[in-house]
Amino acid sequence: MEAKAQAKYVRITPMKARRVVDHVRGMRAVDAVDVLRYAPQAAAEPVRKLLESAVANARQSADQAGERFDIDALRIVESYVDEGPTMKRIQPRAQGRANQILKRTSHITIIVGDAVAAESKRRAR
Repeated sequence: MEAKAQAKYVRITPMKARRVVDHVRGMRAVDAVDVLRYAPQAAAEPVRKLLESAVANARQSADQAGERFDIDALRIVESYVDEGPTMKRIQPRAQGRANQILKRTSHITIIVGDAVAAESKRRAR
């Protein structure tokens, strides 16, 4: 059983978000939430919320299917950060010039599943 959660247009650069996502990839979901709760990076909060949402989605799909749900068996099967649209802003400079400020956004995706699904994904690669 797998469950997916996506957060789009998150106002953090993809490079900073990838640092956090790479750190928790492959971990048990419960352990990853604990790590993200105390991580000093700003990207840890939206990633933690997204992970909790993926766990809730897994719980919901297990309830609908009538299956047993074990939160301790959930692992982060797949997680990645894609680049979203870049907002372009202008900052006035001296002598009538202007500098462009790029405010980057991210699309973050996390897929959680049980240990069997994680192992089969790893073997497929």
